[in-house]
Amino acid sequence: MQQSGSATNARSHKEQTILDFVSSCLRGALLLVAIVVALATVASAQQLPTAIPQTKFASGQNIVPYFEGWIRNADGSFDMVFGYFNRNWEEQLAIPAGADNSVEPGGPDRGQPTFFLPRRQGWVYRVRVPSNFGKQTVTWTIKANGKTEKAYGDLNPVEEITERIIQTRGNLNRGEDDPNKPPVVTIPAPQIVAINAAVPLVANVTDDGLPKPRVTVTRPQTTGSDGAIRAQANSSAGVTRPRGLNVTWMQIRGPAKALIEPSNAIPVTEGRAAATVRFSEAGTYVMRATANDGALSTKADVTFEVK
Repeated sequence: MQQSGSATNARSHKEQTILDFVSSCLRGALLLVAIVVALATVASAQQLPTAIPQTKFASGQNIVPYFEGWIRNADGSFDMVFGYFNRNWEEQLAIPAGADNSVEPGGPDRGQPTFFLPRRQGWVYRVRVPSNFGKQTVTWTIKANGKTEKAYGDLNPVEEITERIIQTRGNLNRGEDDPNKPPVVTIPAPQIVAINAAVPLVANVTDDGLPKPRVTVTRPQTTGSDGAIRAQANSSAGVTRPRGLNVTWMQIRGPAKALIEPSNAIPVTEGRAAATVRFSEAGTYVMRATANDGALSTKADVTFEVK
């Protein structure tokens, strides 16, 4: 009987030890759950946004060349079409053709842009290659603010484009059956000019009158004199958008920034659109006029030798 009681006590002690261990484990598990819930609450309170707005840099960023596609020419040759993305919002860079701005094969200077406007500039430059170009590659290399970027152009079938795509800047393209024809723009012959002289920029433009210019709509003021909101207008006050045939000028090449006035779109009046340009440094400059009828555009370049 005494041995049986001792065995019973030993078994009871062992069971109690197991129960204490299980209880301890449960308390630990509950504590862990409480910690996880607390951490989740803190994380939820400090959750980062799903999208972080792009940081805008005025200067100091790189320039990325873009291969836009290739065009098949009637004589069997091909045009490799490039653009660029100047990541700066304000800085405009002059990078002469050479080690920091080269096109190969056949370069480094193959007429590529040497002056880079801010942000995205598409379909600005072409390299013509022969019909037997095959699987070769045209490489445009740009080094800006210490960073080197490259664009590679080849005759990949999926990257074939047409003149119509460039004329619409990749927007709605009604095809070759569209009755609207692109405007025709011509510029007087290249000139030799002096530094800081006000030089006329004249573009002669003809067009078929299509599409018809949008009718100007006078929108009511969004806020009355009493402060009440009466209607919503989609256009910002004081901002006018070009309607109908117009010309814009941009700088393609040059050792320094050329000052163009006016810098926005210029309406074509009696077949002409006039502006002025001033050059602050000697050298060779290329200026481009783009005539736009509201749907299709045409480009023409003019070269100035500044003495």
